[in-house]
Amino acid sequence: MRSSLPPFVRRSISSSASRVLSPSGVIVCGVLLILFTCSLCAWVLFESRKDAYNRAEENARNLMLVIERDIARNIELYDLSLQAVVEGVADPQMMALPAKIRNGVLFDRAASGKYLGSIFVMNERGDIVLDSGFLPARAGSFGDRDYFRFHRDNGNTGLYISKPYESRLRDGALTIALSRRISHPDGSFGGVVVGTLSIDYFRALLDGLSVGEHGTAAVIETNGAMITRLPYDPHVVGRDIQNAPVFIQAMSTKEGAFMGTASIDGIRRLYVYKHLHGLPIIVDVAPAESDVYAEWRRRALRLEIVMAVFSIILGAGSLLLSRELRRRQRAESKLQHLARTDALTGLSNRGTFDDTLQKEWQRANRSGRPLSLLFIDIDQFKAYNDYYGHQAGDEVLRAVAQCVGLCVLRSADQVARYGGEEFVVTLPDTDATGATNVAETVRRAVFDLNLEHVQSRYGRVTVSIGLVTSDERVARDGATLVNMADSALYEAKSTGRNRVCEA
Repeated sequence: MRSSLPPFVRRSISSSASRVLSPSGVIVCGVLLILFTCSLCAWVLFESRKDAYNRAEENARNLMLVIERDIARNIELYDLSLQAVVEGVADPQMMALPAKIRNGVLFDRAASGKYLGSIFVMNERGDIVLDSGFLPARAGSFGDRDYFRFHRDNGNTGLYISKPYESRLRDGALTIALSRRISHPDGSFGGVVVGTLSIDYFRALLDGLSVGEHGTAAVIETNGAMITRLPYDPHVVGRDIQNAPVFIQAMSTKEGAFMGTASIDGIRRLYVYKHLHGLPIIVDVAPAESDVYAEWRRRALRLEIVMAVFSIILGAGSLLLSRELRRRQRAESKLQHLARTDALTGLSNRGTFDDTLQKEWQRANRSGRPLSLLFIDIDQFKAYNDYYGHQAGDEVLRAVAQCVGLCVLRSADQVARYGGEEFVVTLPDTDATGATNVAETVRRAVFDLNLEHVQSRYGRVTVSIGLVTSDERVARDGATLVNMADSALYEAKSTGRNRVCEA
């Protein structure tokens, strides 16, 4: 079935296929395939790395949400207890109740959790006046504490969370204080209600998290004080990190995620953080970058090994195929050369001459330029063979062929063996005068070879040459030129040989 594609498309496809199936084309295609595959693998690795990051961030957010909800709920409940105490202290009827009943009403069960300490009511000097755990209240003055100074110096009646400190009433246990201001009816400072929360609460909360081998989680106050950190280290509790780059970046927005290096241990981590609503607390969960990408790196290594093996195999295959194609091309070129070349003399053969003559004849007709043809015959060659033998005759043929080839200098000209001891020379764009000069040069050069020929009247090997040049009288085809050159050759032989005759 005939192709419906236009001829120029078919030629373009054929040309492209030839280039691809060439030795260099196979190598180029192999290299391009390797580059494409490597690029595809790089894209897959890039996407899987992003997926690993996104999964780690999502897991960290889920863990952070658990921490946030637990802390917010417990502190909210504890703060409600503190607010109830503030309101109760301001109520004269409440304060007029017997001490045991007053304490039972004033301090509810919300302040009796595992990690919660006693709630104290302190006067304007910092002395304990009411104690939820003892009746009468334990003696103590805490006017030096940061929470007391804060409420004394500020009219803010909101919740204040202190920096971690060693509790004097709990044998030095690490504690934070949650406090609220007590104000007199005229707004002046009347004291502080304080509740204590053990650091062990935060420690127990973080200890249940799975953040990876090198990951961390932390609860930090917005003033830079470290409340606790996973893995737990008592020396880290209370440390001021407000100048740490990671803390500074976490303070820039209410929540987010970023890669940073910890100032505490120098490990690079993915920090997912959030400021707890209404509280001066930041919670962060930070899996280590090495843990986030551990599985991805193992997968990338396996893929790199596979790609290296694939590239080696493909590269070696391309080189082998290219070498085989090059061998095939050389073999085809050699066969083509043999098909177009005379084996004895190395000149073009009769078929090549016919193709060349046809093309040059058509070109001469189109351009109007002359085309000349020389028909050369070795004189009395049969007699030479009979006398000297066929092997010597072959040597003469090779010598004459080489001599003729040296006399024809232009690349456009062609010398061919027509058959037996006959040679033809095609001379495009050559008029009769130029062709005669070439013919005389050939004749003299063969004569000067001085090859012995006792059967010749000249005593040496000579040639006769017939010459023809296309003009208006010769207009049919190339075969007409051959016949006319052959007739001129016959004339040269019949008039004494060793000469040039023009048709």
